[in-house]
Amino acid sequence: MAFADAFHPKFKSDLKKIDKSASKDIKEKHLDIILNNPMGNEPLKGKLAHIRSYHFQKNSTHYRIAYEVLEDKEIVFHYMLRQEKTFIKN
Repeated sequence: MAFADAFHPKFKSDLKKIDKSASKDIKEKHLDIILNNPMGNEPLKGKLAHIRSYHFQKNSTHYRIAYEVLEDKEIVFHYMLRQEKTFIKN
């Protein structure tokens, strides 16, 4: 089954706010990984169990993409993108 992408306006706004090389990786690599196996990532818990979370790291920054799989419409709807810096402890 081939899925198509759909994006919440917040996702597009988040994408513009991050590092350009990370943004390029997301567009060229990570969105395809999600589309090829949308059910392969962990669901959130509780009331948000219909949302899945994809994690990856670029340099010293961790990223999370939250999305929903609309199987009946064959769409992966991307809600948000978050980043978190990793700090090295001595």
